[in-house]
Amino acid sequence: MLKQRVITACILALLSLWVVLKLPQTGFGAVVAAVMLLGAWEWGPLVGLHAVRDRLLYAGLVLALILGGWPLLDQPWFVGSVLVLATFAWCGAGLWLWRFAADPEHHDSPWLIGLAGLAALIPPWVAMMALRDQYTPGHVLFLLLLIWGADVGAYFAGRRWGRRKLAPAISPGKTWEGVAGAGAMTLILASIGAVVLGFGAHWPGLIAICMMTIGFSIAGDLFESMLKRQCGIKDSGSLLPGHGGILDRIDSLTAAAPIFLFGLYGLPA
Repeated sequence: MLKQRVITACILALLSLWVVLKLPQTGFGAVVAAVMLLGAWEWGPLVGLHAVRDRLLYAGLVLALILGGWPLLDQPWFVGSVLVLATFAWCGAGLWLWRFAADPEHHDSPWLIGLAGLAALIPPWVAMMALRDQYTPGHVLFLLLLIWGADVGAYFAGRRWGRRKLAPAISPGKTWEGVAGAGAMTLILASIGAVVLGFGAHWPGLIAICMMTIGFSIAGDLFESMLKRQCGIKDSGSLLPGHGGILDRIDSLTAAAPIFLFGLYGLPA
């Protein structure tokens, strides 16, 4: 299983590098939108939508919102509003996780889960587009490396030292030691990124943003795990060998991308 995971991860990493660094902005946006649409397809069963027609309609709603927002990406008020709403939504998701951990038998309304899907899939597309356009493709790549690095740090630290469960009612495999591993890797990558991306005297702010970003990314991972547990499924899909579905790969990014860009906006120019 580990070998399969590594091979799939390497292929995805190479494809991501090409998309981020080589495609024009329109092509980049189309690819990220396609990923979010696949995520919407997999979100359907979490809402209780199992028929192909119903899942296509839900994905179509996500597509309509993305296309509707595309012409507004150059408007600061639009991007800022999306980031603020996403931040509040993910803070609310933390309370949602806390409630479910206290009552694991609880099942949420399909309508609520459907709205949560829109809040989880639209803002990261907006954030990725704005991050690449207003900063550089290097910043997008750094965000992806940050998430991947934290995931690797959590995985190996959890396997080696994991003892204390983080959220046993939601994701029994995650441990506080894994969180510490993710934090240590984030600290290393953030320090390197501050130098490579030229943050200069603002490097403490970048490190703080990165640590907060990874904290939210863990919440994003747990949130999808909670919804899958409610539905009694292990993976959101089977598209990616060794990794499950698209949602299983982007759950951290959905929370991390808006928080990361929002944090960058707070740094002095």
